[in-house]
Amino acid sequence: MSYPRQTRGNRALPSVSTLLLSILFFISKSSNAQSSSPEFACDVTRNPSLAGYRFCNTGLNAEARVTDLVGRLTLEEKIGFLVSKATGVSRLGIPDYNWWSEALHGVSDVGGGSSFTGPVPSATSFPQVILTAASFNVSLFQAIGKVVSTEARAMYNVGAAGLTFWSPNVNIFRDPRWGRGQETPGEDPTLTSKYAVAYVRGLQGTDGGDPNRLKVAACCKHYTAYDVDNWKGVHRYTFNSVVNQQDMDDTFQPPFRSCVVDGNVASVMCSYNQVNGKPTCADPDLLSGVIRGQWKLNGYIVSDCDSVEVMYASQHYAKTPEEAVAKSMLAGLDLNCDHFTGQHAMDAVKAGLVKESDVDTAISNNFATLMRLGFFNGDPKKQPYGNLGPQDVCTAENQELAREAARQGIVLLKNSNSSLPFSPSAIKKLAVIGPNANVTDTMIGNYHGVPCKYTTPLQGLVDTVSATYQLGCPNVVCTEADIDSATSLAASADAVVLVMGTDLSIEREDHDRVDLFLPGKQQQLVTEVAKAAKGPVVLIIMSGGGLDVTFAKNNEKITSIMWVGFPGQAGGLAIADIIFGRHNPSGKLPMTWYPQSYVENLPMSNMNMRPDNSTGYPGRTYRFYSGETVYNFGDGISYTHFNHRLIKAPRLVSLGLDASHPCRSLKCQSVDAIGPHCGKTVEVQLRVRNAGNREGSHTVFLFMTPPAVHRSPIKHLLAFEKVHLRKKEKAVVRFKVDVCKDLSVVDETGKRKIALGKHVLHIGSLKYYLNIKI
Repeated sequence: MSYPRQTRGNRALPSVSTLLLSILFFISKSSNAQSSSPEFACDVTRNPSLAGYRFCNTGLNAEARVTDLVGRLTLEEKIGFLVSKATGVSRLGIPDYNWWSEALHGVSDVGGGSSFTGPVPSATSFPQVILTAASFNVSLFQAIGKVVSTEARAMYNVGAAGLTFWSPNVNIFRDPRWGRGQETPGEDPTLTSKYAVAYVRGLQGTDGGDPNRLKVAACCKHYTAYDVDNWKGVHRYTFNSVVNQQDMDDTFQPPFRSCVVDGNVASVMCSYNQVNGKPTCADPDLLSGVIRGQWKLNGYIVSDCDSVEVMYASQHYAKTPEEAVAKSMLAGLDLNCDHFTGQHAMDAVKAGLVKESDVDTAISNNFATLMRLGFFNGDPKKQPYGNLGPQDVCTAENQELAREAARQGIVLLKNSNSSLPFSPSAIKKLAVIGPNANVTDTMIGNYHGVPCKYTTPLQGLVDTVSATYQLGCPNVVCTEADIDSATSLAASADAVVLVMGTDLSIEREDHDRVDLFLPGKQQQLVTEVAKAAKGPVVLIIMSGGGLDVTFAKNNEKITSIMWVGFPGQAGGLAIADIIFGRHNPSGKLPMTWYPQSYVENLPMSNMNMRPDNSTGYPGRTYRFYSGETVYNFGDGISYTHFNHRLIKAPRLVSLGLDASHPCRSLKCQSVDAIGPHCGKTVEVQLRVRNAGNREGSHTVFLFMTPPAVHRSPIKHLLAFEKVHLRKKEKAVVRFKVDVCKDLSVVDETGKRKIALGKHVLHIGSLKYYLNIKI
């Protein structure tokens, strides 16, 4: 079908009518909400007797209030607060509460704690996390979190949302086939950690900055070493993740540690899988020992949904339901997503498997979190953020941020002969082809809500030029392709945009991929269209994970390749902005794109990060894999180009070890990254120059290759900074490098060590050698 260019005037009428309907809908719903306002705890207006309860007294500290509340509950009532759908206590003025809300990339209706059937029919849907992470812009991560928490609070005030959001997902995207990789910030621990901290701060941070108050409560998941869902019969419910201590502390744990220690996250969710034979939700070392003990979690620990039941019914780790409940609670679990603990906790207490005091400890952590949220402070409209409402959701500013996030994340991977950006005046007829060209839901990935609106790639493009559209395949599975129609259209157009890739039928929760190819006949369709095209051909890939598009990378007729992730509600606008040069692309890949050969003999279930030459095991991620790739972590090109010049960096770092230190007499390869020599920092300064003729943004990466000790990474990311420069403009970027934190590696036992000898710093194409001595 043909889509002529439409002016903004032509598009205004349906927009106005939609707006009027939305206003009427809001008025109707708001009046209904006011007539039956949502219940809230400590409502002294409705029940003045509640004012006498210490747990309702906002003048007391949280600990005293929690102690008072717990002391007023019967054991049966206490057990009602161990599960995600907590049962209220009407005699104490406490309503039911659903802990399960999601906010992975916008307020979601997954879990039922939040919904769009009331006064707020939609919320801003940002790009799926993997694309936002590709922006490498920490301030953007936090800005999105802040908008999401504002919309969440606005919904809470009218009874449409909870206050506890089980986001973000900070698992490492270790294997390209993982269906949930789209939810994560990618394969690198440094990027994932920085994303986690920034997004958590955006969600939780209050305007006053008080760490004991929360705007909403975030949750970092899924703890830990979790990244196999359902692959060739290996299922997350029964998978035993065998991980050595080095990989655990070097790769899988850092994002969670950052969440708790640096982000002060209010919750951590333990995962379904076992780690080295123990279910994570029943491992006292991982929960009480690490999260609450070493990292000092200020909040609660929640299970992934049904995890406690899974350890009994699927993993057979416990002989009875009561034993499963007891093992998880004694390990440090505070809240069970779903109902299993609520059904069996009473019998576990009666059997002596747990004590009532253990129940008290768990619900105290839960109540303390609700205290920080103001849940027990009375009418939310009289509290901070009480003025927020439906008018603060889907604002023009929030929707523009969704568009900007997509623009910053989109990665241009190939651009032969600078064929992009297109000039709108030079293109009289654009061919738009592909199963993802006019999709809506696909753009928002999983764990989404109801977006404010959608702009598909096709809609974004036809707003600028006249275009003709062919589906090419009926869906992304593409078992059949209408190649004749597609090639005929391509042959008659000035330029072709192919929008291909995957959707949730290919990669999602509980569904991992089995290969890295474009599904079905997509590759054949792309190749034939490129062969027939008379003008430039742009291949747009919409996907969560990487794909083996070697055929397209090497095809001269395919002039440009662009990865757009799952770009959110404004994806079509962002794609058009880049194709027509209204925005200069600056995204960088947050994960390695491998050839199909990489995964053919590599089980997803092998959790080792480091290569094993004796078996031919290749290793994983750019940090440990040195073989052939399609595209590398950090790849991404711009319409301009940037130069780097190092202006300051040390050649030598002396640790100044005491004369009695053993390494003064021994030939040490490394030194423990603890002690008086820690605290040293060095500064790396470089000048970045936009050497092209377009303004643009650029991510400056600081990588380091340590000495080859302790099976250290080939290289790893120390830091990154995104700068925006006008054409020919220069800027100085400064990195503060902590010697013990940044220039250390994790040894085979999980201890952090400073490797002695020559370290190589990488900045762009620059290499700089830094020597560390005792």
